[in-house]
Amino acid sequence: MPLGHLSRRCFLGGAAGAALAASASRSPAGPAAPSPEKADEGGAQRLSLEALRRWESLGCGMFIHFGLNTFVGKEIPRTDPPMDVYTPDRLDVDQWASVARDAGMKYAVLTAKHTTGHCLWPSDHTDYTVANSPVKTDVVEAFVKACRRAGLLPGLYYCSWDNHHKFGSKTPSEVKWTAVMNRFPKPGETLAPFTTSLYQSFQTAQLEELIARYGPLAEIWIDIPGVLGRGYRTFLYRHLADLQPEAVIMMNSGISTGERYNVAYAWPSDLIAIECRMPPKTGHRKWRTIEGRRYYMPGEVCDPIGKRWFWVEGDHARPVEQLADQVGTARRRGVNVLLNVPPDRHGRIPDGHVKALMALRKMIEA
Repeated sequence: MPLGHLSRRCFLGGAAGAALAASASRSPAGPAAPSPEKADEGGAQRLSLEALRRWESLGCGMFIHFGLNTFVGKEIPRTDPPMDVYTPDRLDVDQWASVARDAGMKYAVLTAKHTTGHCLWPSDHTDYTVANSPVKTDVVEAFVKACRRAGLLPGLYYCSWDNHHKFGSKTPSEVKWTAVMNRFPKPGETLAPFTTSLYQSFQTAQLEELIARYGPLAEIWIDIPGVLGRGYRTFLYRHLADLQPEAVIMMNSGISTGERYNVAYAWPSDLIAIECRMPPKTGHRKWRTIEGRRYYMPGEVCDPIGKRWFWVEGDHARPVEQLADQVGTARRRGVNVLLNVPPDRHGRIPDGHVKALMALRKMIEA
């Protein structure tokens, strides 16, 4: 497909990008006055239209999948990996931030805790963290500081699917998800994965800890929110909003084009995830009616630079023409792009990925 037109705003670095990021970090959380576009354009969403549109104007960010999964070589390990396999020997978080900045990105989101449950910060609520691993660097702290030095807005990802800290929960890998079946469960049968109140208290405490230590954050990315249930998810969204009123909160609605939104799985949320897909040709529909109220919900496409979320030997970046077309198409259809660029087992973004990003920026600016 031809590259077509793409605004330089998406991949524009330097002082202008830093100024825009600083402006977005101060975006107001109160209601906005309706514009002439629609009489009711103010909407029922928590964040003002001005704040959400400032976030949209950032255009592109870097997703960074890194952690114990990197060293196991699997996104979702079936076993409970020992912490001693986490051994980055040249960990360079500043390199991650400088690569993102030089590629023209405006924000970055790091996987603070993925499905293994291993935490990239020394959490007080578990010993399954970097503090008890061979390399004890507080990666979350280093990441947030590196982002701020580079003029990027920092965000954190937290996975609700946790294979280590279960507290009686059932993860998606442990049950056959047949909740769509129109019947009651048989005695002893589990129809869908779920989290217990003990796990939910653990998740709340960890997110409170991340915000207290490393905030303010521009984006809080909650993955696999369906296992949390509507009641706790609503509490968590409101609690996070109270703690970080200017952050956008993403409850990942999963692999889709964003045309349909699964309220039962991901609501409430400030954003609509478009994972490994593209919005329809008509563009992302930002105004949604949910339970009788209208909300302005921007979209965010997330996709790996190669094929895998975590680094795997031989998983090279896709051709730069393909990356440029994806970014250009997403922006023309009205959504942000969160391009995943995973560091390797040394703890650095591989040279091949760096070269692809720099070529991507040159192609876009040509």
